[in-house]
Amino acid sequence: MRPLPVADPGVPDTRSATRYLLWLARRNAWPLSAAAFFGMLWLGSQALIPVVIREAVDEGLVPGDMRTVLSWSAVLLGLGAVQAVSGTVRRRLNMYNALSAGFRTVQLVIGHANSLGASLARRVDDGELVSIGTSDMNTLGHAFDIVGRAVGALVSVVLVAAILLGQSPVLGTMLIVVVPVIVLAMGYTLRPLHRRQRDYRRLQGELTSRLTDIVAGLRVLRGVGGETSFARSYRQRSQRVRKAGSKVAGAEALIRSAQVLLPGLLVATVTWIGAYGTLESSVTPGELVAFYAYAAFLVEPLGIFTETADRFARAHVAARRVIAVLRIRTRPAPEEASLPMGALVAEIADETSGFITTPGTFHAVVAPSAEGLRLADRLGGYTDAPVRYDGLLLTTPAPDEVRRRILVVDSRPRLFRGPLRASLDPHGTADDTAIAAALRAAAADDIVEALPRGLDTDITADGRRFSGGQRQRLFLARAVLADPDVLVVVDPTSAVDAHTENVLARRLRAARTGRTTVLISSSPLLLDHAERVSFLPDGRVVATGTHRELLARRADYRLVIQREAGHSHPPGQAPAAGTAPLGNGE
Repeated sequence: MRPLPVADPGVPDTRSATRYLLWLARRNAWPLSAAAFFGMLWLGSQALIPVVIREAVDEGLVPGDMRTVLSWSAVLLGLGAVQAVSGTVRRRLNMYNALSAGFRTVQLVIGHANSLGASLARRVDDGELVSIGTSDMNTLGHAFDIVGRAVGALVSVVLVAAILLGQSPVLGTMLIVVVPVIVLAMGYTLRPLHRRQRDYRRLQGELTSRLTDIVAGLRVLRGVGGETSFARSYRQRSQRVRKAGSKVAGAEALIRSAQVLLPGLLVATVTWIGAYGTLESSVTPGELVAFYAYAAFLVEPLGIFTETADRFARAHVAARRVIAVLRIRTRPAPEEASLPMGALVAEIADETSGFITTPGTFHAVVAPSAEGLRLADRLGGYTDAPVRYDGLLLTTPAPDEVRRRILVVDSRPRLFRGPLRASLDPHGTADDTAIAAALRAAAADDIVEALPRGLDTDITADGRRFSGGQRQRLFLARAVLADPDVLVVVDPTSAVDAHTENVLARRLRAARTGRTTVLISSSPLLLDHAERVSFLPDGRVVATGTHRELLARRADYRLVIQREAGHSHPPGQAPAAGTAPLGNGE
């Protein structure tokens, strides 16, 4: 068995939930087959125990032959040893199969989330990803955990039916007919459970998303006194989840009662027929004991059948949620994935908006928030929109090649738990001098100097100890340290005070000399430091020039900048170049 998680999870079949589950089974074919084999040994050895007991009673105890009793006792001991060993191996294989299915799914979802890049937050709720990485992972694993037992149960029922047909055609025929009926009846009780589980899973994902939103914005909520309102909303949503969970529990209770009642009726029927046959002398004492043992034994495989149907029904719901994420496409796979990109510093052009930036330019874009985010997605190669780099469509090279050349920093980046150094330099390839230069370029050197252990200071998840402006500067320092050929940054100074913003803009431009930088922002201070500014009021470039040139000749541009700066000006009078935005202090 390969170590988990595997290096390459493979390419999943996302055409349907059933095909995805089959794909997982194929990727784990050998461990599943081994689990099925040991499952057959485990339950098969149990199915043979009544036969041994029957022979020991009829051939040994009744005639008083203790040698025969001891011989069959030795056989019984052997079956017990086989059952113990096979059960242990089967359990280990089942655990491996469960972990493999869960880990493979999480690897696929995380890998695909990385490929979505800046568009991830707008396409998938945070709570949905959390639920996939926790509950759905376990649900899929539980389905593959039971495969070995399910195959063993099927083989053992067939074996018992064959033995009973040889001893009592009536009992054997009844078993062949009644067992499928019981399984179908239990399967029918699963139908309302599936529907309720689907509703419960949807509400659970929504509740998790709301919780992550509240935790992420807790500081802001407390600042504006909004935590009470959000807590009330969370309580209302949690009550809906509780009610949905109660409905799921009701359906599960019905299934559990059927698991006890129906096999119990079968045990009573088999025992009654066996006892009646004994009174008529058509059934020996050993056969009567064996009949009862078979009836009691059949309770376990019947329960396994129902549990298998239940687990795979849950897994089907979970798989639908997984493939819903995996189906989100960034752009078609390139036909020539080996084509290299052109010059290191080249022109990049977006045909959708008409935006073009010349090589090595410190270029700003003024656009509505949604349009700016869409432009960042296109420039980063996260969509199939026609964007050219040195004349080559970004859909042509391999995605990894595009990622090496073009880096997009959207409005929701993250810092990770652990040393700050690891968040700034995830690959561990930069020395302290390079990190210090990147921090200075982002005006973030004072943040690190104030930490007790500098770069080696442990930070909490998402850098909660830092203010919004400090996090923005650290995100920007990480991007500068990566030193991409094209850096696209969305609204990098919305939480930074005017003085720091001015310093940051000046240092960033100097640090990015010779590289292309695209800043999507309407901050007057950033715009005044830009070499060129493109204005996209409706998603299309309507004007390009310096910040001062656009202020002088376009009233609509002035209006956007005035709103950003928070100042009022007489009609027709432009705001002063480089006016600082108000209310952006840390």
